[in-house]
Amino acid sequence: MVFREGVREAEPGRKENNGTQDMTQSVQQETGWHVRNFEALASANGVTPLRDIRQGAFERFREMGFPTLKHEDWKYTNVAPLSRRSFVRASGGATITLEDLDGLLPPVSGPRLIFVNGAFSGELSSADTVDGLTVSPLSSVLDGGGDGADRDAVEKHLSKYANLDEKAFVALNTAFLEDAAFVRVARNVSVEESVHIVFVTTDADLPADEGLAVHPRVLVVAESGSELTVIESHIGLGGGLRFSNPVSEVVVMENARVDHFKVQLETDETYHVGSIHVEQARDSRYTSNSFMFGGLLIRNDIDPVLDGEGCESNLNGLFVLGDSQHCDTHTIIDHAKPHCNSNELYKGILAGKSRGVFSGRIIVRKDAQKTNAFQSNKNLLLSGDASVDSKPQLEIYADDVKCSHGATVGQIDTKALFYLRTRGIDEVSARTMLVRAFAIEILDPVRNRELATFLEDLLIRSLEKTR
Repeated sequence: MVFREGVREAEPGRKENNGTQDMTQSVQQETGWHVRNFEALASANGVTPLRDIRQGAFERFREMGFPTLKHEDWKYTNVAPLSRRSFVRASGGATITLEDLDGLLPPVSGPRLIFVNGAFSGELSSADTVDGLTVSPLSSVLDGGGDGADRDAVEKHLSKYANLDEKAFVALNTAFLEDAAFVRVARNVSVEESVHIVFVTTDADLPADEGLAVHPRVLVVAESGSELTVIESHIGLGGGLRFSNPVSEVVVMENARVDHFKVQLETDETYHVGSIHVEQARDSRYTSNSFMFGGLLIRNDIDPVLDGEGCESNLNGLFVLGDSQHCDTHTIIDHAKPHCNSNELYKGILAGKSRGVFSGRIIVRKDAQKTNAFQSNKNLLLSGDASVDSKPQLEIYADDVKCSHGATVGQIDTKALFYLRTRGIDEVSARTMLVRAFAIEILDPVRNRELATFLEDLLIRSLEKTR
């Protein structure tokens, strides 16, 4: 199902001549910035525990190259600018303070890890100690920090679920894996406070024709019977061309619960291509809440695998676009075992010449009887030049299931707007009220009220660019 409204000139995320793009790709695959960056990384780091993983991932990326418009999963999103432009691998060196992040971090208590331009910042991070909880940079664990259970978890789970054989950007992230945020909650431990992981990009001393590339990585392991809330923030400060390529792997073991928030607040010159990969065991529950409020081109993949009976997976998302921004959300919910439930709701608010893409795929395997799966994509167009391509999909190989999907697109109700105006409310305030009412369904389920209030404030601020 495709909804389109308006016609525009070509821009990041839009289609261009396929022959030109493929020719550029073949040249860049052998000589591009990623080759130079990887050679510099290998030379600087020498022999490390991650060397073989990185080398194999880089070879796989060179085989695949950047995806083109001929790839079905990328037919609406053009990433050719990433192969044409030049990027430099971020290697830390930037100095910021917590005051620089004022208003960009939620007012929640709990341990916090902050990475600045790809490097862990111990000065900005807070290491609140919670029994049964490890929150640490991966480098510390690999260097002998943490306990044996932490090292075992890293060895067992790191790079086991993010599919680098089929996803080029996952392979690229893994090729540049130097450090990561590592979170492990022990068996039957319920963590009341939130774990906050923050990735910041800021000004770097680069030539005018080059951008900054970061490859954030997250590994979360929730052991049997545990409960955890993780907030993953991506924040951009200053200006300049940026490429952010994050990958998160989340392991939810038997009867465990993980609430995962991803908040994207990057600059208007940022290409953000992120993916989240989730492995769920019997009777586990995973909830993803994605909020996209920044960036020039945003791609967000979320792939949970319900690999045990009685699993529940909830995917919620909201993006707000203005000007010529582009946001592409791809989800694959894989019901691999019977008696599992999934619920999916994504909403988009688009103004200016922005474009949204939603591709939601639900797979129900042959033996996954008694599956309940529901998917909905709703979009609000605030401009005649904004457009949405929506493609909900069901692949059902079992016969005893309840599954549904749907997509809607619309504009602000003129009757509702008129009603508010007759009550003395100015047009800007009335429109904001109606747009907020459209979006609030995504925020209502957030259990932490301080976090919910923070996200609502970000929503109101982001709506300014839609006026």
